[in-house]
Amino acid sequence: MKAIELSFGQFFWRITACHMVTYMLLGILAFTIMDYPTQFAEPCSIMVPTDSPRVFLGPALQAIRGLIFAAVLFPFREVILESRHGWLKLWGLFLGLAIFSTAGPAAGSVEGLIYTKIPAVDQIAGLWEVILQTLLCSVLFVAWHHKPSRAWNVCMAMLVGLIVLMSISGAVFGQPEAPQLSAHVSVSEK
Repeated sequence: MKAIELSFGQFFWRITACHMVTYMLLGILAFTIMDYPTQFAEPCSIMVPTDSPRVFLGPALQAIRGLIFAAVLFPFREVILESRHGWLKLWGLFLGLAIFSTAGPAAGSVEGLIYTKIPAVDQIAGLWEVILQTLLCSVLFVAWHHKPSRAWNVCMAMLVGLIVLMSISGAVFGQPEAPQLSAHVSVSEK
């Protein structure tokens, strides 16, 4: 296979786009399946409520993580992109360093299982989202490298643009408020 050299800008764009698209896709799926609005509203939850502007901006702000991923992974691009099963190596890095062996006690990590009060069953039950998201991101990123085309750039640019627009719109306009029932009872005149 002929090696295709990527500039840092191309590497950054591709890893960021793949991360943002898979993050949004799995986020929507988990939001629905795991009932995040109810979970995040629990008094003991460490998460901000799902109607917070910060939550709406979250998908667009994943570009920051994309930059971090690009900066950290760029020196290893040949191992990830040019070696056999590079997607598996990238996924292994995500699993090992970003999910199971975090520096802090993130839920589902070794530190989280040891040092948090969150039951192990609950921590493990929530791992499917990040495991599947990083798998899809890894496969998509390496596939894009091996089959580059203008269609990839156009499709991913449209998806990333849509994610950014939806995030900003959600943060600015928020969720529509549910109609409130009036507790006002009129008193008839005597």
